[in-house]
Amino acid sequence: MSNVTALRRPAPAAGSLQTFAGDDDRRRLTPAAVKAVLRLVEAWGSGNAEGAALLGVSESTWDRIKAGKWEGVLSQDQLTRASALIGVFKGLHLLFADDMADRWPSLPNRGPVFDRMSPVQAMIAGGIPRMLETRQYIDALRGGF
Repeated sequence: MSNVTALRRPAPAAGSLQTFAGDDDRRRLTPAAVKAVLRLVEAWGSGNAEGAALLGVSESTWDRIKAGKWEGVLSQDQLTRASALIGVFKGLHLLFADDMADRWPSLPNRGPVFDRMSPVQAMIAGGIPRMLETRQYIDALRGGF
């Protein structure tokens, strides 16, 4: 058994928690995740560099993704990033009934998670942990926690 084969985890059983670890799951989830992240980055008015940094890909890969010329599979970390971003997007649209839902991520924020940066800047600087904190922060604002 090769080292790569030994490191692959089986797909989660029905009813178990999603981990994005299984190759089959990542292949299945990648197209929807990419489509959603492209849409939310556009809705937020973020540029290519920000979109690439949020998803955790190079700018050249981001350009191929945007052009529909990328046939790759997102990694476990990239799917985690996409999931967190989608959760932030959804939470904002539940919290705000107007265009503030799409403007909020680009506005400077004095909340404890953001250190006076915009949420997008904070999520880029803090990576996955800050993305998850941002999602939890939005959920808390909506009364979900």
